[in-house]
Amino acid sequence: MTVFQAIVLGIIQGLTEFLPISSSGHLVIAQHYLKGFNQPGLLFDVLLHMGTLFAVLIYYWRDIIGILRSFTTRLGTLGGRKNGDFDTFKPQRRLGLLIIVGTIPTAVLGFFFKDYVVILFYSVKLTASMLIVTGILLAIADHVKERKRKVSSLTFKDSILIGFVQGISITPGISRSGSTIATGLFRKIDDEDAAKFSFLLSIPAILGAIVLEIPHFSHVQAGEIPAYLLGTLSAMLTGILAIKFLIRMLKQERLRYFAYYCWLLGSAVIVFG
Repeated sequence: MTVFQAIVLGIIQGLTEFLPISSSGHLVIAQHYLKGFNQPGLLFDVLLHMGTLFAVLIYYWRDIIGILRSFTTRLGTLGGRKNGDFDTFKPQRRLGLLIIVGTIPTAVLGFFFKDYVVILFYSVKLTASMLIVTGILLAIADHVKERKRKVSSLTFKDSILIGFVQGISITPGISRSGSTIATGLFRKIDDEDAAKFSFLLSIPAILGAIVLEIPHFSHVQAGEIPAYLLGTLSAMLTGILAIKFLIRMLKQERLRYFAYYCWLLGSAVIVFG
């Protein structure tokens, strides 16, 4: 793998991880057409996801710090303040618990179907077909009205359902962000809050994928390290821009434009691939 290939794939990952058009699907298609591309297992894909993880940490750093502080602060105390001050930490702790609960179905599906999904990454036409499915989900979600529920109103049922959908989205071509945000919209959750919960829920999922791929780090050649690092960096930078752009599109109720793109790309790959 060359530095150029790594940077190109990093940009693709950064854009498509948060834009609801399937990062895994685009990586499968792009790697299929990049001559001479090779990687041990799915290590490079996971490192690119790590780059987008950094993007989430940077963009939502206030929410993340609030969640962490809510769990590290002992009930009834807040650095010596009065007990009533702890009420300000309850929403963050509840959000953290929802993320933990939503991670469970994702982890179960990932554990039992990981080997099967790795095989799917070699099927370009299946990936293209799943892109079309992603487009259908986005088009339907864009027509959902009365999306007024805030993230503070999420229930454990919402969390489990969104986490289950996130687990299914390990299938290449099914957009993780697209499917989870669409599920949030189906549950009448506000656009921006649906995106926030989707991206925060991705944190433990990406960390789990990184842990599973640790054995492959020993197969990386010293000369490939700069390519891996630059790919990760480009994914992070473009990821931050993609989050901002997606939230703007959600507020303007233009999710259907991403559906058109998924249909067009998926159909083109099936017909001409």
